[in-house]
Amino acid sequence: MIRDYSKLALKNIRKRKLRSGLTIVGIIISIAVIFTLISLSLGLREAIDEQFKILGTDKLFINLKGSTGIGAGAAEFTIYDVDTIEKVQGVKDISYATIGNAEMKFNKQTKYFIVIGLPLDRIGLYIDSASIKMDEGNIIQKGESGEVMLGYDYKYNKVFDKQVKIGDKIIINGKEFKVSGIVGTIGNPSDDKNIYLSWDDFKALFNSGNRIDSIIVQVDNEKNIQEIADRIADKLMKSKNQNKNTKDFYISTPQELLASFDVILNIVTAFLVGVAAISLLIGGIGIANTMYTSVLERTKEIGTMKAVGAKNRDILYIFLSESGMLGLIGGIIGIILGYSISKTVEIIAITALNTNLLKAAVPWYLIAGCLGFAFLIGALSGTIPALTASKLKPVDALRYE
Repeated sequence: MIRDYSKLALKNIRKRKLRSGLTIVGIIISIAVIFTLISLSLGLREAIDEQFKILGTDKLFINLKGSTGIGAGAAEFTIYDVDTIEKVQGVKDISYATIGNAEMKFNKQTKYFIVIGLPLDRIGLYIDSASIKMDEGNIIQKGESGEVMLGYDYKYNKVFDKQVKIGDKIIINGKEFKVSGIVGTIGNPSDDKNIYLSWDDFKALFNSGNRIDSIIVQVDNEKNIQEIADRIADKLMKSKNQNKNTKDFYISTPQELLASFDVILNIVTAFLVGVAAISLLIGGIGIANTMYTSVLERTKEIGTMKAVGAKNRDILYIFLSESGMLGLIGGIIGIILGYSISKTVEIIAITALNTNLLKAAVPWYLIAGCLGFAFLIGALSGTIPALTASKLKPVDALRYE
């Protein structure tokens, strides 16, 4: 019986191709927008999860409150804070970074980029936590001075008119450095332009003394990471003569960072899907309007069907099938369009923005959900017109002009 209703619904839709096509445009746009937003949101979530898996769940990140990350804040860490943290029970390894904005000259061009000073005797933990892999050359080693590692863009994305290669000489804040390595892409356009050098060279360039901007800690047992974080906080507050109300730093665990990303993603996704739902409502109104018109046009046909034995529920199912079919067709086309858009965004993100965070995730439940939602909206939109058609009396319907 359902098969017969579906065939009849498709036949009626084909009869009114133009009107049906215009009706489902609203559903197509709505489903395409919803599919694209959810697909990219799921892809971003997967990419973030992958980054956290690479990062590991045994690391803590200690940063200054209100810091811009380039040493502009009044608060600061020092090497003595690193020594304090290192003595805390449960700390396995520690590294740190000092960040500044420097003038860089190469091939008679001058530009400004972020420079990161790293302790070469502790560089391994930073390299691991930042997911840094070398594209070419070597990581700067302990004892090496006057050498830098450059981000991926310097070699591949024409930061300067001339490509920067291993062995080239660059000038940073008036001092010459040799390029010893090119870092593989991190996936963030800003990070892929970073300049990495030794902490001692950084101090000489910026006269920064013992200042440190961020600290990374690896714990010996990830199950106790929150307990170790609390110990570090207590020790730091004591050594800096601060309390919970006056402390100028915060400690982030991977779980907290991931939870923060999830909250932000959920809010943004909910807002955007809400906006898309408005267009879906408009599409539903279009279906309802089309079905009302269809009822008026087919009043005599309804009377004839009832005269030959069709029951109210048969008429109801016929019109519900037709409105649901309009929604389903719009959903199918919308999914195809949404998939095309999301894959296009992914390609643009990779090629133009040099980031792999915007990926199109297309799980089966997203496709099934969009199809079911589109059919449901279509069917609900056609419910009142279908009820109206089913309640028509055969005599009145046959007399209708």
